[in-house]
Amino acid sequence: MEKKTAMTKPHNLTLEEKTAQLFFPAAFINDTPEGIAQIEKLITDHGIGGLTFFHSRASAATNYEKKEVKRYEDSYERLIEMIERYQKLSSIPLLISIDAEWGLAMRIENTPQFPYALTLGSLPAEDRELIRQVGYEIGKDLKRAGIHYNLAPLADINDNPENPVIGYRSFGQDKEIVLQACRYYCEGLEEAGILNCVKHFPGHGNTRVDSHLGLPVIEKDKDALYKNELYPFRELAKSGIDSIMAGHLAVPALSGDKQLPATLSAKIIKGILRKEFEFEGVVISDALNMHSVSKLYTEKGKLERLAFEAGNDVLCFSENTIEGINQISQKCDPEEIHNSFERLMKMKSKAGLFDGNTSYKGDQSRENRKQVASDLNSLLATKSIINLSPNADSPILTKKEACRLIIIGNDEIDSFVKTLSRDRHLNVIHPESHTRLLNLQGDITTLLAVVPPSVKPLNNFGLSKENIDLIKDLIERWNPALCLFGNPYALELIPNSRSAASVVISGQLFEEYQEEAARVVTGELKASGKLPVELKL
Repeated sequence: MEKKTAMTKPHNLTLEEKTAQLFFPAAFINDTPEGIAQIEKLITDHGIGGLTFFHSRASAATNYEKKEVKRYEDSYERLIEMIERYQKLSSIPLLISIDAEWGLAMRIENTPQFPYALTLGSLPAEDRELIRQVGYEIGKDLKRAGIHYNLAPLADINDNPENPVIGYRSFGQDKEIVLQACRYYCEGLEEAGILNCVKHFPGHGNTRVDSHLGLPVIEKDKDALYKNELYPFRELAKSGIDSIMAGHLAVPALSGDKQLPATLSAKIIKGILRKEFEFEGVVISDALNMHSVSKLYTEKGKLERLAFEAGNDVLCFSENTIEGINQISQKCDPEEIHNSFERLMKMKSKAGLFDGNTSYKGDQSRENRKQVASDLNSLLATKSIINLSPNADSPILTKKEACRLIIIGNDEIDSFVKTLSRDRHLNVIHPESHTRLLNLQGDITTLLAVVPPSVKPLNNFGLSKENIDLIKDLIERWNPALCLFGNPYALELIPNSRSAASVVISGQLFEEYQEEAARVVTGELKASGKLPVELKL
């Protein structure tokens, strides 16, 4: 295949060429030769403007059949290779994007991972500025790989415990905390030279439907939406953020239509976001392959055209890119195409694409980056672990006090066990029999570690009914101290959880969080984290 030699700022493009720049199809790091050839053709023959990278086809939003996601130890190296390969083929530099809400680890093996947004939302007010450092370090990791554009953070206010798709990805339930956290995160990305994307406008937090699978409907009235869901977006739109992602959810109070996704609503995007909120940055659609929108139209390219007409500048994860380019360039207002194109070019210019910022920029070894992440995670753990105990100033375990530790759920908490074992005899029990466990005797302090297998609420966060019943019985019988590793909402499965002697919550299962949680239990560390959501206990 002939290699393009020039990478210059575009001049005198045709309407069709400008339209093609607005398309960001999905690229898969671990793809087949056929899949790679398809992307190369979209670059060389059609001049697309960017790519959104996913780990693999099985892991992407197309995976509604729950296919097994294979692990690839060299995904990071493969990502760098694919970005450089695709950039060399493009006469106009590609804007490379990825979902990296909690770091490259969201998509790629063996890369630094930082806490989920909900965990960061647990930081007390005086330490919330650490979120800027998280954004900065994530941005540095992206820049090293040749990525310019992080499709994060979420400004969704999560006030629905049953939300299947937002939940732990939101900074929490308080609109002011969500706003402040988003600002810090975006500032950190910008300091690292990475573009941001606030999502999912007009607010995906209060839903019970996963928009990958179906269309959520927000039934709130207009006043309630403006006071809560829309608030962070309105304030952020004024602050010069780079882009906002429109979500696939119906908001009839704003659009007048229960079946129309916000992504396709001109009233919501052009009316509220552009006119009322005066947002001048790029509007990017959520992935157009998601079932909430992809099944609406059988005519190829129509969804893309309607999304553009509604006000989306960039069409993400289109499955009908060529047809979409044709429909938009032939049927849409040329002035609107030009305006969207200019907004995108401003983003490309800000990212340094016309100054040669198109590929790998590694300035530290991967081991150094790993250590940087570990150090920051340790600091975040000391600030974000939560202690709901009424006597939180007193240690749960005194020094050298023997303890019975019962682990329910995922038992991979070796660092927690190791830290607790330093100064005391620790009897670690993995329950095999409910009855046998309840018949254990001995006047010994009992610590119950609950480690839900999933951070999502589906199927009780992965805890079986037997697990939940056992936890309830243990609290009733022994009044143990309870340490939850995972989503705070999981406590709602245990109505008597507040009857436990103590309740400690670690939002992450990282080794650093396990160690600091153990220090909270032993009284070496005073937990200062705050619940990011209201719990019905």
